[in-house]
Amino acid sequence: MSEQAKWYVVHTYSGYENKVAQTIMTVAENRHHTDLILDVRIPTEKVQETNEKGETKEVEHKIFPGYVLVKMVLNDDSWYDVRNTRGVTGFVGPGGKAVPLTDAEVAHFGVESGTEVRTVTSFAVKEGDSVRISDGTMEGFVGVVKTIHPESLTADVSVSWFGRETIAEVELSKLSVAEDE
Repeated sequence: MSEQAKWYVVHTYSGYENKVAQTIMTVAENRHHTDLILDVRIPTEKVQETNEKGETKEVEHKIFPGYVLVKMVLNDDSWYDVRNTRGVTGFVGPGGKAVPLTDAEVAHFGVESGTEVRTVTSFAVKEGDSVRISDGTMEGFVGVVKTIHPESLTADVSVSWFGRETIAEVELSKLSVAEDE
């Protein structure tokens, strides 16, 4: 029967993905439907986040918040088990009808290969922010972030210097979002 199993997308309440996945597998075991419901996955990716101080940490993010993937043989019993799980709002498909993912979609989303790692750099400030400079020759100046340079952990900030707009390169650790004055 496992050869007939396909991957289906199930919509859940946001934040309930882990609980739904666990409950579906528990129900399958309790009702002796492990031959019908083979696997439940929450597609995630590991992201390397770097803050303005250059510190990096690995964080796991859900790729599709509010969705769970279920590998199952679709019949009345398996449909009932999944559809009546607390937190499930329905199957993804036209009119809520369960439509399996194609092999190409399974490969594209990396459902069976596990998590992937990508690098994301996040900073306390972003381009266009009004910022205050906290150190250096321009300490106390307020300007606007024009460009962020993640590789050097600096930003080009436009400040008014003797009545002229001047671009200053400032370390990200010396910038903070300026409060409305």
